[in-house]
This record gives sequence, C-alpha cells and structure tokens, in this order.
Amino acid sequence: QVQLVESGGGSVQAGGSLRLSCAASGFTYSRSSMGWFRQAPGKEREAVAHISRTGAYTAYVDSVKGRFTISRDNAKNTLLLQMISLKPEDTAMYYCAAAPNIVWTQNPNSYEYWGQGTQVTVSS
Repeated sequence: QVQLVESGGGSVQAGGSLRLSCAASGFTYSRSSMGWFRQAPGKEREAVAHISRTGAYTAYVDSVKGRFTISRDNAKNTLLLQMISLKPEDTAMYYCAAAPNIVWTQNPNSYEYWGQGTQVTVSS
C-alpha cells in the first residue's frame, strides 16, 4: 500500500522557518522523482519544488527560490522541504507527491502518488 505522510507544518510568524518531512512507503522511493506542491484556499494547486530520484536535479517555483530547499534521503525514504523567511503568501496546505519510475520531472501530470497534506500558516 502506497503511503506518503507529511509532517512538520504549523503556524509561524512572517520571517520564520519550518521544515516539512514526507515519509514514503509501499513503492520504490529511490526510483521515483519527488515533489512538493501547495494549495491555498480558493487557489489552484501549485508545484513548489521538484527533485530527481538521485537528488542531482532540483527545481523551484520562482516565488520560493532562495528561501526553500528540497532534499531527499533515499536510505530513509524521506523527502524534506526546508522553508526559511516565510511570508504570509506561503500559507497553504503542502503536499508531498511521487512520480514512480521517473528519473526527473517537472510535469505535475507525472505525479501519481499524493499525501494527505500538512498545513502551513504564516501570519504577518
């Protein structure tokens, strides 16, 4: 059974930091490209960051470049998103997603497995 379980969300003030984690199981994590997505109320889901299955390649949406860092630990089947200098506009539900058996992708349609999400709220 495929599972992606996010944790680490919470409420912080603008300028604060959070680290999101995603624990993966039920599929071959090391052979999967991974990504973080977010969705704010009334808005479409947005891709935040992608990482290739070895971690060699990463990509970010412009609004988070220089503030967010995606990383992965294939030995622990874990995906991370380090977020610093958080802004109120970062407030959203954050989702971890997997694109199985894909080396590298930035195409949201490639992602087949999704977690339940973790809420991030940034107050001004």
